[in-house]
Amino acid sequence: MASNNDYYLSRQINTINKLYRLTEKLPLFMQEFFLGIESNTAPLTRLNYAMDITIFFDFISQKYSIPLSDFTIQILNKITAFDIEQFLSYITSFDYNGTHHTCNDKAKARKLASIRCMYRYFFNHDRIIANTAAKIRTPKIREKEIIRLENSEIKDLLYTAETGAGLSSRQLAYQKNTAVRDVALLTMFLGTGIRISELVGLNTDDIFFENNSFIVTRKGGARTILYFTDEVKVELINWLNEREKIEDLPKDEKALFLSLKNKRISVRAVQNLVSKYAKIVSPLKHITPHKLRSTFGTKLYRETGDIYVVADYLGHRDINTTKRHYAAMSEDIRKTAIEKVNLRDNEDT
Repeated sequence: MASNNDYYLSRQINTINKLYRLTEKLPLFMQEFFLGIESNTAPLTRLNYAMDITIFFDFISQKYSIPLSDFTIQILNKITAFDIEQFLSYITSFDYNGTHHTCNDKAKARKLASIRCMYRYFFNHDRIIANTAAKIRTPKIREKEIIRLENSEIKDLLYTAETGAGLSSRQLAYQKNTAVRDVALLTMFLGTGIRISELVGLNTDDIFFENNSFIVTRKGGARTILYFTDEVKVELINWLNEREKIEDLPKDEKALFLSLKNKRISVRAVQNLVSKYAKIVSPLKHITPHKLRSTFGTKLYRETGDIYVVADYLGHRDINTTKRHYAAMSEDIRKTAIEKVNLRDNEDT
């Protein structure tokens, strides 16, 4: 258990260090903001705020030819609503730190949310005279259809991971050594809806086969007990039996899923793994670990019809997040439900 906590603590420290290095480059008054929101935001949230606000301040600095080092809090009173609207237009396609970037409406909405949070904090603490950012309308985000695997595609995906069907000779050379692990890993995604960060962070002592449960560390560090089916259990046991046979595996390595170097598998390695098999099974769909999570959420919603159960299991803090992604399926559920309503119990009249 301690090893799992150490893994997440290491990630938190790394995020905090990145945040510290970034905020050092921001105007001095921003330290007040990040300290003020520390108690009710996660380090990763603050890091995203810092990155978004840095790009915004860079835009303002260039527009008004004011060095970032000369910014005082009074700059927020001078920035107009039009300036913020121009910024949102600017980030559609822009160069920053020698790299070209583009932002869609969702990315623009996130950056606007960061700017709003900053303005709201300083306005509520009487440090500025107006909450200018509150005047800006959020870019309209067009909801995309959920991309997920159908039942036949799920079977094909697991079959491909198990047998290597469709892989190149080079890929097959690796697959022979990872098949059992890969099937267990994919089954965890599809059978529990776990996030990729949560899956990578799992340790062997987080799994409890006596009641088919496991402990997962959610966003923000909260520990939650989730459950899995016997299908998932079988594949996990197969992998753990295989794991025990690994030579030169350090005794203190508690990671559930390992790389070929016998270390905790990385997020990037898992992304590549999923992509490798998915391209064979469903080449027209861009299947990622998150899409496997969506596949689970879809199946769970179809079976239960309860959006709150789906939200709880997926770890959504805001039920509206779940509704945006899965409420469109309600029509399917209503059609299925109405077929079960019989007025005369199918008796002959």
